[in-house]
Amino acid sequence: MSRVSFKMYLKPGYKEEYKKRHDAIWPELKTLLQEAGISNYSIFLDEETHTLFGVQEIEGNASSQQLGSNPIVQKWWTFMADIMETNPDNSPVTKLLEEVFYME
Repeated sequence: MSRVSFKMYLKPGYKEEYKKRHDAIWPELKTLLQEAGISNYSIFLDEETHTLFGVQEIEGNASSQQLGSNPIVQKWWTFMADIMETNPDNSPVTKLLEEVFYME
């Protein structure tokens, strides 16, 4: 099992809406992520910078960031595009992060 971390960017003033949408995550998206081997997925928010920090455990080779060709993911991106910084295809602007410390 490996871990992946990344950051994304929330538009100012949308913390509650972001949380609301994720609290009601679509069952088909959750199933897709689980079937891809993704678990223990958390997203944190730095309210000063509006930076979202995601971390997930992965069994296998694909992270959620590699599921972009799936229509469910593309639909989710479109659903979230009005409250996040996005690329032209509506995917969130994302930067993978390097792990520099881990303690088990």
